[in-house]
Amino acid sequence: MSEAPQPSSTAEKPSSARVLPALILAMLAFSVVQTAVVPILPSLAKELHTAGSNITWLMTANLLSAAVLTPLLGRFGDLRGRKPMLLISLAGLVAGSALAVGTHSFTWLVVARVLQGAGGGVLPLAISIVRDELPREKVTGGVAAISASMGVGSGLGLVATGLLLEHWSYKSIFWMGLIFGLIAVALVALRVPKDPVVDKDGGADPLGALTLAGWLCALLVAVSQGNHWGWTSTKTLGLFAVAAVVALIWIAIEVKVSHPLVDMKMMSRPAVAFTNISGLLIGFGMYGSFMVISNFAQTPAKFAHYGFTATVLHAGVMLLPSAIGSMVAAPVGALLIARSGPRLPLVLGGALGAASMAYLAVRHSAEGDIYLASAVFGLGVGLAYAAMPAYINGAVPAEQSGIANGMNAVLRTVGGAIGTAVMGAILTGDTMKFPIPLPIQLPTLDAYKHAFWVAAAMCLVAAVVPFAIRRIKPATAVPVASGSESELVETGV
Repeated sequence: MSEAPQPSSTAEKPSSARVLPALILAMLAFSVVQTAVVPILPSLAKELHTAGSNITWLMTANLLSAAVLTPLLGRFGDLRGRKPMLLISLAGLVAGSALAVGTHSFTWLVVARVLQGAGGGVLPLAISIVRDELPREKVTGGVAAISASMGVGSGLGLVATGLLLEHWSYKSIFWMGLIFGLIAVALVALRVPKDPVVDKDGGADPLGALTLAGWLCALLVAVSQGNHWGWTSTKTLGLFAVAAVVALIWIAIEVKVSHPLVDMKMMSRPAVAFTNISGLLIGFGMYGSFMVISNFAQTPAKFAHYGFTATVLHAGVMLLPSAIGSMVAAPVGALLIARSGPRLPLVLGGALGAASMAYLAVRHSAEGDIYLASAVFGLGVGLAYAAMPAYINGAVPAEQSGIANGMNAVLRTVGGAIGTAVMGAILTGDTMKFPIPLPIQLPTLDAYKHAFWVAAAMCLVAAVVPFAIRRIKPATAVPVASGSESELVETGV
């Protein structure tokens, strides 16, 4: 498949100082909004007079929406232009935040979280815009900065939540998302030019979109509700079966249609397939570890003899080093990719994540242990997230960049949902027994140790997976024929 037409001169491309901040802020807006509600779900259940088992839908609904809309928006960006789809993605985030600010109904708050999930399209669209618009020497660093911003925003969201709740109600969290979203919309509208890469020969694939949405919904609902329903319950096993069957139907459709939503040949390329596996595993580790560390920090030490009796704000501050680590990882990852290709930062990312979680499994009695592990883990996540788009962009043509990076983002989301569910199952499966009943169940210290070891194992596998990918040359090594940017090219076996 040939490259779509691109501008021939680097001089014609806009300055990265004009485009990149708008795209990074858009990515930060979504990642902050997605994770900000995680530490306050119990308090939201009381505020909205909703059962604790139902309040998790505020996270499940957002994950479902993001998983379904991210690849669709990425593909429509390939077909109709990245900037219009990016504005639509941000408009969903803004509309959801506005609805959340204005409602006191649990049902409408779930609807608001669904709308906010449209912001998931920011990642693949922003990466594609960087690939199209920035001078070639800025592409690697720009993509790394945007991808690492997901980890930065997730960490900042946890801190911001605690800080806002110290002074205002839970509504302030959604006000934060609304303000972030409006600023991002304004910057994208004013600073991002109309994109030159449009797949004019492509077409719509409504049946592929419907079946993709079907199996993702079935899978994520089963994973997210498995702890509540029971992993061997009829509903959980039935949804897993539905997900498997519909996924097979989706693959059959995508193989046969002339203009598939997702090109299966593209997805089967080693650089894409194995990078997606790494994305799923790193997503598992990131979302799962955030939940476990936050819960561990907030555990009342008086009863459990572990933990730090931390407030939501204090627990968020303990995770702040992860955001700083991800921020540092962006330029470091870009430098490593330019010098030796994306394998090294992806391997290092998984290895650092594994080391930090293994460290917490062994040492966790002092707050300094949490700060150190959080910083190392954030650095690892940032390096891994910076490397993934480099692998994918090197294996697909520009007109498929949106959908390819979109599917990678989906698998990170799926990994995060699985990680959260598995960690929840580990913690609830081994709780402490007290002479008098407490309003909440406290996991044993061994349960937390097991959770940390599981996260470490997943990150370690993510570090090994890149060795199955054929070698990718550095971004500066192989310029494309048009001279507009340097592409990564798969070579060897």
